[in-house]
Amino acid sequence: MSTSGQVQSRFQTSIDIVRRQAYHIAPVAGQKRPPTEPREPTEQVPNIPPLGPVVKQATFPRQNVNPDTILESAPLQSTRDLLTAPLHRFTASNINPGAGVGAEPPPDDHQKAVAATAPPSSQNPLLSLSNPKYGLPPALTANFAALGVRNIYPWQASCLLARGLLSGERHLVYTAPTGGGKSLVADVLLLKRIIENPGRKALLVLPYVALVQEKLKWMRRIVQDVDRNIPDDGDDKFPRRQWNKLHKNIRVTGFFGGSRTTATWADTDIAVCTIEKANSLINSAIEECSIGDLGVVVLDELHMLDDEHRGYLLELMVTKLLLLQKDIQIVGMSATLSNTEMLAQWMNAKFYISTYRPIPIDEYLVYENGIYPAATSRQLFQTASKLTAAASLHDTIPPHRIIEPSTFKQLSNSATNAMVALAVETAAAGFGSLVFCGSRNACQIHAATIGEAMPPAEAEELNKRLDLIAELRSLACGLDPALETTIIKGTGFHNAGMTTEERELIAQAYDQGVIKVLVATCSLAAGVNLPARRVIINGARMGRELVGPAMLRQMCGRAGRKGKDDAGETYLICVKADMQAVCDLLDADMPAIESCLAPEKRGLKRALLEAVATGLVSGCEAIKEYVRCTLLYRTLDKKLAYTIMRSALQELVDEELLIFGDDEFYEATPLGQAVVASAFSPEDGLFVHEELKRALQAFVMDGDMHIFYMFTPLQAAMDTPIDWQIFRDQLDRLDESGLRALQFVGVQPGFVNTMVQSGASLKETNPTQIKQARIYRRAYTAFQLRDLSNEIPLSTIAQRYQIPRGTVQTLAQQCHGFAAGIVKFCQRMNWGMMAAVLDHMRDRLEAGARADLLEMAQVTFVKSWTARLLMENGFRNLRALAEAEPKDLVPVLMMANPRKAQKSQLYPTEAERYTAKVMAKAETIIAHAIKIWEREMQIEIEE
Repeated sequence: MSTSGQVQSRFQTSIDIVRRQAYHIAPVAGQKRPPTEPREPTEQVPNIPPLGPVVKQATFPRQNVNPDTILESAPLQSTRDLLTAPLHRFTASNINPGAGVGAEPPPDDHQKAVAATAPPSSQNPLLSLSNPKYGLPPALTANFAALGVRNIYPWQASCLLARGLLSGERHLVYTAPTGGGKSLVADVLLLKRIIENPGRKALLVLPYVALVQEKLKWMRRIVQDVDRNIPDDGDDKFPRRQWNKLHKNIRVTGFFGGSRTTATWADTDIAVCTIEKANSLINSAIEECSIGDLGVVVLDELHMLDDEHRGYLLELMVTKLLLLQKDIQIVGMSATLSNTEMLAQWMNAKFYISTYRPIPIDEYLVYENGIYPAATSRQLFQTASKLTAAASLHDTIPPHRIIEPSTFKQLSNSATNAMVALAVETAAAGFGSLVFCGSRNACQIHAATIGEAMPPAEAEELNKRLDLIAELRSLACGLDPALETTIIKGTGFHNAGMTTEERELIAQAYDQGVIKVLVATCSLAAGVNLPARRVIINGARMGRELVGPAMLRQMCGRAGRKGKDDAGETYLICVKADMQAVCDLLDADMPAIESCLAPEKRGLKRALLEAVATGLVSGCEAIKEYVRCTLLYRTLDKKLAYTIMRSALQELVDEELLIFGDDEFYEATPLGQAVVASAFSPEDGLFVHEELKRALQAFVMDGDMHIFYMFTPLQAAMDTPIDWQIFRDQLDRLDESGLRALQFVGVQPGFVNTMVQSGASLKETNPTQIKQARIYRRAYTAFQLRDLSNEIPLSTIAQRYQIPRGTVQTLAQQCHGFAAGIVKFCQRMNWGMMAAVLDHMRDRLEAGARADLLEMAQVTFVKSWTARLLMENGFRNLRALAEAEPKDLVPVLMMANPRKAQKSQLYPTEAERYTAKVMAKAETIIAHAIKIWEREMQIEIEE
C-alpha cells in the first residue's frame, strides 16, 4: 500500500469513528445509547453508507410510514400534506477522503491525550466537592451531583483553593474556554458566601435575559432544600438586626426586563439579574444605606465591559463597589478575555487563566469544496494564507476531505453545498449540529435548504416533531409556517425575530434531539447555552460586518460539551472574496478590554452623576478618589483622566443635573435625582424631562395616544425603521384626540405625506434632526404599544407593521421598565398627578389588556386572553375568581389553549395528565386571587 493510501485510511473525523460503532439514532442530540443495549429487530435505521474510506450519503430512501399511524388526528391538513409529500427534493453531496497529510494525531488519539490530563477524583480527593476544604453542606453537594456535577476539574480545584477566595477575602478575575466549567467556580464561591453569612445577599449579573432565565432555573434547583447557617439568638459571633428576619432557606429572584416579579431587594438572597437591573439595585442599596447587606457580586461575561451600549454600566458597578471598600467579594469571568492581568490589577483581584477544555475541538477550514484541518487558529491561518496564494488549489494544498460538487441547482454554490453536506452527515450519525449564518432571513432559508436533504425520520421521531408543531401552534402568536415546514424535516432556526416562547421551544427540541440541525444568528452563541457535536459557520460575516475574534471564539466554543459529547468539530466555510479578511481574523489576537467611560463614549457623565446623586461622593477629593477606582484611570494618562472628569462635571452643572456649592461640594438637583432614580442616561433623561414638561402644559387627557407616546422606550424607538406608508395609514385612522396628541408632541401629517411621496429617510446629522427623528420614531412605535394594550394579537401587530413577532414582544418587555422609569421620574420631580395618570396606564401595558381586565390580570397565570375568557364566562371580577371552585375554571382554561386540549383527547392517558395539570393551574389561580382579594380588603378596612 502506498504512503498516501495509508494516510487516507488513517485520517478520520469524529463522525467517521462513530460510524464504526453500533449506534441507534440518539433520542438526545449528542448522546448515544449504551453499547450493551440490544437493538430491537423491528427498529428501522436510516441507511448509513458502508463503512470504509469513503463516506457515502447520496440517498436516504423514504420509509413506508403511514401518517395516520403517526398521529391519528394531525393538527392541520397542512401538516398531513407535509408528511405525505416527499421528505426531500435533493440529496446532500458525498464527502470523500482527500490526499492531504495531517500533522495532528487522529481525533481518537487526540481525545485520549486530553482526557488523560484529568485524573479521577479517586486519585485526587480535592476533585470532589464534598471535600471538607470546600466547606459545602451535604445538601448542596447532593444537588450538584443530582444535576451531573460530581467532580470538578483540576484547574477548578486549583482556582478555588487559592488563598483568600473561599473565605471571601479576595476578589477573583478568571478566564476559561467555553465549556471548560468556568461558571461552577463562581457558583461555589457565591453559594458558600451566602450559606455561611446568612445576613448577606448575592448579585449574579448576566448580559442577556435568556441567560438570566436559564441561570435562574439552575440556581433554584441547586439551592433546593439547602439551609443557611442561621445562628442562635444568643450567639454574639453573628450580630443580627432584630428588625431584619433571617430566612433559613435561600430565596432566588430574577430581575430582568419584562419580568412580572414584585420582589424587592429585601425579598431576595440571590438576585439573578441583567446588567441594567443590577446597577439599579446597587444604586438603591447605596441610597438606602443597605449596601452592607451585599456579600458577593458575580459578573459573568466580563468582556462586556467594552460593549459600546452597556459596558459602562458594568464599569460603574465595579467602580462603586471598589470605592466603598466594603466586605463584598467581586468575581468576574469570561471565555474571551485577553488582558486578564490588567483587569485583575484594576479590581485588586487574583487572576487565573485556564486553557483546559474537557472536550477537544477539531477545527477545519472549508474552501471551494475542500476541507482543511488545523489544530490551532495559527495553523488555520497559515492554511488560509496558502489557499489565498494558491494558483491551483487542490494541487498545491491537497485537502483531507473533498465535498463532491452537487448536480442540484439549489446546491450549485460551493458554500451552500458544503453546509448542507456537513449538516446532513452529522444528522445521519445521530448527532446535533449548529449552523451559524449572517442574518435572520438567511437562517430561515438555510434551515429549509438543509431540511430538503435530511434523512427520513422514524415514526417515534415524527411524533415528537408533530408534538412540537402542536406546541408552537398553541402559542398566543400562532405557528410560523416557515418553522412548520422545517421542523417536520428535523431542522429549525433561532433568531431574535422569534418570540421568547418560540425560541425556548425550539432550543429545547434541539437539546432533546427532536431537531437535529439548528440554524442561528451569532446572538445564539452569546445568549443561549446549546452545545453541538459539530458547529458550522457559514461565512465569516454576520450582516455586513466581519465577526470579531471574540464572537468567532464563542461560536466555535459551542462545539462539544461535557456530558453531551466526547468530541467537537468546527467548520468555517469561507468564500474567495473573504479569504484575506479571514486570514486577518484568524491571526488576530483577542482585543484588549477598554474603558467605556472615555470621552467619545460619554459614560463618565453618568458615572459621576450616579455617584453624587446616591450620596456616594460629593467633595472634590472624594470624586477624584472615585475616578481613581475606574478602569479609565487605570488605562489613561492620569492628568488626562482628571481633565476629562472636570469637563464632565462642568457639563452636568451646565445641564442643571448637578450644582456646585460655595462649600465646593457637588449636589444633585431634583432633575439629577430623577434621572438616576429612573435609570436613564443623562442624555435620555434630559430628553424625557423636556417631553414631560411640555406635556404638563397641555396633556391630552381625552384619549390614550399621548400616554402611549410617553411610554415608548427611547432605544427601542431608535432601533425601529419607519415604514412611512404604514405611518400615514395609522395617522389617517386616528380619532381627533389621538391626532391632536401626536401633533402636540411634534408630528406633522404633512411631513409624513412628504416622506411617503419622496421615499426619503430621516436625516440625523445635527442635534435638531436627531431630536426630530426621535419624535417620529417614538410616535411610530407608539402605535404598536397602543395595539398591544388593546389586546390585539402579537402576530397581527407584527403583520400590520411588517416587523418580526419577536421585535413586537421585545418592545412589550422593554416598555415595562421604561414606563416604570417615567413614573418614578415624575414622582421624584413631585409631579404627583402626572405620575398617577401614567401609573394607571403602566398597569395596562404590563397586562397587555384594556382597563376592565386589570384587576384579574394581577393573578398568576392570568394573561389578557385568559382574563377576557374568564370575564366572558361569568368570572367578572377578582372576587368572583377568588370564590370559584377549581373544577369550574378548568373548562375555561382549556378554552384558552384549545390545541393542547384537542390533542389530549386523542390519548386517554394524555387526557388525564392534561386535566390534572389544568386543575393544578386552576387551584393556583384561585389561591393567588384569594391572596390579592384579602390584601385589598385589608387595605380598605385600614383606610
